[in-house]
Amino acid sequence: MSEEINAALPQVVIYTGMMCGYCSAAMRLLKDKGVDFTEIKVSMHADKRREMIERSGHHTVPQIFIDDRPVGGYDDLAALDQRGELNTLLGINT
Repeated sequence: MSEEINAALPQVVIYTGMMCGYCSAAMRLLKDKGVDFTEIKVSMHADKRREMIERSGHHTVPQIFIDDRPVGGYDDLAALDQRGELNTLLGINT
């Protein structure tokens, strides 16, 4: 059965850092699902890092948001996927 994406796709934002394996893994997981996302690089941008901390309450990267809902980092994203909840959040029907 092929995956079908709903018309109203959620907005996905991921805050990333340089040389971050977890950031790469999170983006790869989203790409594998065919999800477009906005990457915000915080390593060289103090204002974007402050924005990330204000939005998430966390200092570590990645920080992932789906429709302004804080998901957390890669481990949290992968756990949602393992439980079968990520596709629902992303508007993907299988």
